[in-house]
Amino acid sequence: MKSNSGGIDRILRIVAGLALLGLTLTGNIGVWGWIGVVPLATGLLGWCPAYTLLGINTCPMKR
Repeated sequence: MKSNSGGIDRILRIVAGLALLGLTLTGNIGVWGWIGVVPLATGLLGWCPAYTLLGINTCPMKR
């Protein structure tokens, strides 16, 4: 499993995931907010299965 998410992409995923989970836990949005686990996990792991299927890579290349 190679990393396919770059730095900014990972930060945005983590922030979005935490925001969704926070809104869910405070009762501002319904159970659909638990979908925030997905961007949080992909941001922390640095690997997105959808990027692999679509052939996208935002991770900077190593030289």
